[in-house]
Amino acid sequence: MPAIDDLVLFTQVIEYGSFSKVADLNNITKSVVSKRISKLETSLGLQLIYRTTRKLTLTEPGEVLYHRAKSISSIAQTAFDSVTGYSEALSGKIRMSVPTISGELLLANAVSTFCQKHPGLTVDMSLNNHFVDLVADNYDLVIRTGYLEDSSLIARHIFNSRWVICASPTYFEQHGIPETPKALNSHNCLGYNPQSSGPFDWQFIRQNKIYTHKVSGNFSSDNAASLKKVALAGNGIAYLPTCLVYNELQQGQLVEILASHAGKVVGIYAVYPYTRKPAKRIQALIEHIRESYMEIKEQF
Repeated sequence: MPAIDDLVLFTQVIEYGSFSKVADLNNITKSVVSKRISKLETSLGLQLIYRTTRKLTLTEPGEVLYHRAKSISSIAQTAFDSVTGYSEALSGKIRMSVPTISGELLLANAVSTFCQKHPGLTVDMSLNNHFVDLVADNYDLVIRTGYLEDSSLIARHIFNSRWVICASPTYFEQHGIPETPKALNSHNCLGYNPQSSGPFDWQFIRQNKIYTHKVSGNFSSDNAASLKKVALAGNGIAYLPTCLVYNELQQGQLVEILASHAGKVVGIYAVYPYTRKPAKRIQALIEHIRESYMEIKEQF
């Protein structure tokens, strides 16, 4: 079986596009790098890289191995980073972008607490529901929802956000309580515009499988906080993140319905550009955010 460190070296060669650069990075000679890549190819019985004097090109099996091996490299580096230099003081600036809901609720407090713990560090946090380009817009860290497909970025899962269907007691007194998703067809439902499938396409679960049921209503918005206000005013039924309406549910200002049918769960991820060794302050902030959510996970 090939050695893990040879797989890591292989990913570095592809990322830096040079045996010489990787040799300098690891304080070894270029010939050692070449021999270890050849050893990897021999052990697998496959050619992984086409070598010319001008460039390195992946073969088809090399392409497959690279995309698999780079995740191993990332996981290993993250593990090492979590313990090396653990007591080092953090300093510098972090520029981050987060969804409006996350920023208005927990994240602002969590990030400011992190800054208090590390006086030499500053964070510039932008609240934005639009998809930002980390590299082009010069962000160090972005909080995103959903699955990440861009292989040039690293996404670390923080937590899953459960969404709830709710309305005010006044609304239910006037219009009745729907007992099934289909019964929502006769109610005024509030649409959330950022949904890729459509503002009125609501997710439900049946026999452990997620399905979509289209509802309708006279109001939609790209801001979940505004939907909460409309629901509190008794003007419709909303499908919102638990964290946004947790206090109102506890106080009885909003009432959850169809709890056994609601199937919307959104993964929340910390995303940053792919590098061999991300700045320790970025890793530390991500871990702080994750721990902050874990402390009050029942609200999500």
